[in-house]
Amino acid sequence: MKTQQIVSATFLVLALAAAPRVVLAGGAECSSCGCGSKASASEAGAPAKGKDIVDTAIAAGSFKTLVAAVQAAGLVDTLKGDGPFTVFAPTDEAFAKLPKGTVEGLLKDKAALAKILTFHVVSGKVMAAQVVTMDQAMTVEGQNLKFSAKAGDVRVGNARVTQADIEARNGVIHVIDTVLLP
Repeated sequence: MKTQQIVSATFLVLALAAAPRVVLAGGAECSSCGCGSKASASEAGAPAKGKDIVDTAIAAGSFKTLVAAVQAAGLVDTLKGDGPFTVFAPTDEAFAKLPKGTVEGLLKDKAALAKILTFHVVSGKVMAAQVVTMDQAMTVEGQNLKFSAKAGDVRVGNARVTQADIEARNGVIHVIDTVLLP
């Protein structure tokens, strides 16, 4: 087996291991791992009917800071658009790790905020299984975002992916534990 295939296969196993282990509402097994755990369709990353990326993030409840930042940067209409988009979404806890005053300062600087937020977005719908074939992806901001996996730790830049493949009508969200800085 070629080195790239080994790395890709390893990343796929790690990505699937990190994915939520669930059974969809009504008892259908999770198609990503088939482990037989029970959870709701929303926990499985199933697309909310008709919900776009912004509405999906709002419904999740753990992206209040991200949603406020998207609103302040004037990016709501873009992320409600047709897409598709892949969003690496930092949680409220990720934003809380930034130095005191950083979020407040960024909310006042629309250009800097938009630069940081668009660094979290890749054009197209890139599911976890597809990432195994990629070392990096070009962000909407214009710089490459690097991907890596070691010993069960899947990373996007310096952020750890804590949940993958939350589907929306116009793309997918991957939850990360750190705000990415270009």
